[in-house]
Amino acid sequence: MENMKKLGFGLMRMPLTDPNNQAAVDEEQLKQMIDLFISGGFTYFDTALMYNGGASEAVAKTCLVDRYPRDSFRLATKLHAAFFRDRDDLDRVFEGQLQKTGAGYFDYYLLHGVEGMVLPKFEECGCFEWLLEKKRQGLVRHAGFSFHDSAELLDDILTRHPEMEFVQLQINYLDWESEWIQSRKNYKTAVKHGKKVIVMEPVKGGTLANVPEEVKTLLTAARPDMSVPSWAIRFAASLPEVMVVLSGMSNLAQMQDNVRYMTDFRPLTEEETALTRRAAAIINGQTAIPCTGCSYCTGGCPMQIAIPQYFSLYNDVKRENMEEKGWTATFGTYTQLASHFGKAGDCIACGQCEEVCPQHLPVIDNLSLVAELFEH
Repeated sequence: MENMKKLGFGLMRMPLTDPNNQAAVDEEQLKQMIDLFISGGFTYFDTALMYNGGASEAVAKTCLVDRYPRDSFRLATKLHAAFFRDRDDLDRVFEGQLQKTGAGYFDYYLLHGVEGMVLPKFEECGCFEWLLEKKRQGLVRHAGFSFHDSAELLDDILTRHPEMEFVQLQINYLDWESEWIQSRKNYKTAVKHGKKVIVMEPVKGGTLANVPEEVKTLLTAARPDMSVPSWAIRFAASLPEVMVVLSGMSNLAQMQDNVRYMTDFRPLTEEETALTRRAAAIINGQTAIPCTGCSYCTGGCPMQIAIPQYFSLYNDVKRENMEEKGWTATFGTYTQLASHFGKAGDCIACGQCEEVCPQHLPVIDNLSLVAELFEH
């Protein structure tokens, strides 16, 4: 595995021209962001079939592949179980990805979300062997997989598939000791098997950028020169076996901030790491629904419910105890969103959202909580 600067650009939460349409990517702003990223010596870009309403791979072609020499950047994409039915589908999906991105080959290719519920499908369709064949053909440079499950299962998969070169894990200081996400345990398991780690959700979908005021004061007092989200990125990047930390940057200002402190990256000190533990304890005590805003749940929702946005609004109200203050602008935001999307109360409990949720959240029950708060 090659050495590279530890900041990666996740093409998942890109800038939009229409906030109600995830596929309406602001390509001009994105090009500026990519230019700044590459000029800082950063090279790793991460996309996938479902990102930004299915637009991410095509946008990667327009804004990156068509504008830079192929050997000047590293491009990663993924195979998700929802996009194939059997072994015969794999080549069709892969060829479509090559065409969409215009990349010619993928530097890093991941089996996406290899966890308990869908692992049998990946195994039965021969996906691990298929991916190695793509590597032998020169169409993939490095083979790995992303994972949201227990360290015990990860250990089993890596034991049976030592040919996988890296693992992409959800790692952040909020989930480090979580018995559900198991960031620390999964990281240690990957290291035990000699695998490099790519980090996803280092800022937990923006949760670690928009922290409670108590946490903001704590972190800013310690390092007034560092932004609040920088603590999350630097926490993950400080782990020695982490190859790259993906940041789903949504505007030029976020890119400027990340490039500023990651260009000459320095790991957290012991004292700074201790502060992240204090911050995690405070935030975990104030988060009602631990949604990362990945939006995997929304693509197949028959009622077109804006699930992550509603969960974020619910957390805002609960964190500030705003329901005791009567109507606030947050309730108005909910009404505005509900004019474009289905209301939380429109949920028909079909369960597709819970099947694809990487956080394994009880989405249906949580939507009931949202409806009770905002619709009554």
